[in-house]
Formats: sequence, structure tokens, C-alpha cells
Amino acid sequence: MDIANIREQLASAASAVSLPNTSLTCTGFIPDGVNVPCFFIADYTIEYDKVMNRALDTITFTGRVLVSRADDMSGQSLLDGMMSGAGPSSLKNAIEAARGPAGNPALGGYAHDLRVTRVQGLRLYEHAGTQYLGAELSIDVIGDGRA
Repeated sequence: MDIANIREQLASAASAVSLPNTSLTCTGFIPDGVNVPCFFIADYTIEYDKVMNRALDTITFTGRVLVSRADDMSGQSLLDGMMSGAGPSSLKNAIEAARGPAGNPALGGYAHDLRVTRVQGLRLYEHAGTQYLGAELSIDVIGDGRA
């Protein structure tokens, strides 16, 4: 699988989130600095050879979301909306929309399928010397390991 393009496709999918009075900054890579609210692909793990001869690999991407701490209550509310499994501000809905129609490849043709499997790590994150309120999403992507 083409990891760099999958990262960019995940960020593009996340940008479809609709937030009240702001927009979500999205990138497939860890940014030097963030413009909150911000979503980026922070990490990934690869599980090779799910089917013999590299016919299927699984990559679990960690998407991190950071929001401002200027007002803890509004930051938490914004984060809660993005972590929800439903509604226009749901990152799960936005990212899983990149699955495409049944029988077609996901993420612009770079994967067979994907699924947002969990939210974790609701806490303070330090990024470039500043603390933000944030959370992480686990995104499982499956595809041809030979590609």
C-alpha cells in the first residue's frame, strides 16, 4: 500500500467535518505547528501478511485531533462532537465516507477498505511547546501488501 497517499486521503476525508463557527485544519503528516482545531496522522503500525504472499496487509493509523485549551468547556465540547459516531462534526462519519460505494476501492483507490475502530487518549497533548486538549482515533486500513 502507498502509505504517503493513504495518509493524504485520510486527511482529505477528515476535512469534510462540519464544525460550528470554524473549520478543521487537516494534514496527513505531523505538522511543525498547529492551527486549531487540527487533525493529523500521528503514527501507524503495519501488520503484514494477513493473507499469504502479502496479498493483504493491515495498517492501523493513529489520527490525532487537537483543540484549544483557551476555554476548557468549549474545547471539550468541540472535541466531543468530533469523537461522536454520528452527526456532521463526526470524524468517524467523515473518514468512513472515504470507503466509497460497495465493491469499489477505498481512499481514492489506495486501499481495499477502512474502518475507524476506536477513540482513545482524551487528554492534554504538547505540540511544538504548546499544550492542547486532544484525542486519538484508530483507523484500520486494509489493502494489497504487494502494491
